[in-house]
Amino acid sequence: MSTEAGVGPDRVDGRMTPGFRAGVRAGVPFALAGALLSASFGVLAGDVGMPGWAAILMSAIVFAGSAQIAALTIIGAGGGLGSAIGAAALMNSRFLPMGIAVGPSLPGGPAARAVQGQTVVDASWAIAADGEGGFDRHLMFGSTAIQYVAWVTGTVAGVIGGSALGDPKTLGLDAIYPAFFLALMIGEIRSGHALGVAAAGALIALALIPIAPAGVPVLVASLASLLGLIRRAA
Repeated sequence: MSTEAGVGPDRVDGRMTPGFRAGVRAGVPFALAGALLSASFGVLAGDVGMPGWAAILMSAIVFAGSAQIAALTIIGAGGGLGSAIGAAALMNSRFLPMGIAVGPSLPGGPAARAVQGQTVVDASWAIAADGEGGFDRHLMFGSTAIQYVAWVTGTVAGVIGGSALGDPKTLGLDAIYPAFFLALMIGEIRSGHALGVAAAGALIALALIPIAPAGVPVLVASLASLLGLIRRAA
């Protein structure tokens, strides 16, 4: 699409393109679910001692539920910042092959494609796929935009409302994170791809929990996921 003055990749004569609007609509259900999860993140971040501004900044920059939850879980268990960052990075390693797959569908040079690739998130990637190896970038941009706004807004709401809710455990919010990871694991196992990887990660964590500092078992177990990702991409 033309990028002349007044015409951008997602706007024509100052109006959003139909593809972008369709992406926003398709992303609404995922945005609503993400807002609930990010609000819980905001509440529990305060419970483990993370400053509110740090939780909001993390959501604005990282924008990845599994990575943020893993980092928060490690910090809450007394793990170090390095372990939390390492686990979050490994959780997000799946975006590398996803970004490579989307790359040919994005216009511009390497730098322009890299910037556009920052909009790749799980739901938007799936929404944008055309089933033939290509991706509709406008659908992806629109879907990610609504999800990003909801994710950051949910975190802000959780941070602000956290002090008024009292102990998050009395509301069952502490069960959200284990349930979230369990849902991710069940989905992968049912797809038939990740049973061996899940088993390897579990065995690694169980072996290290009695002897390693908090956070290290999660970090090392995440390596199993990275190896599984490499094998699937090969």
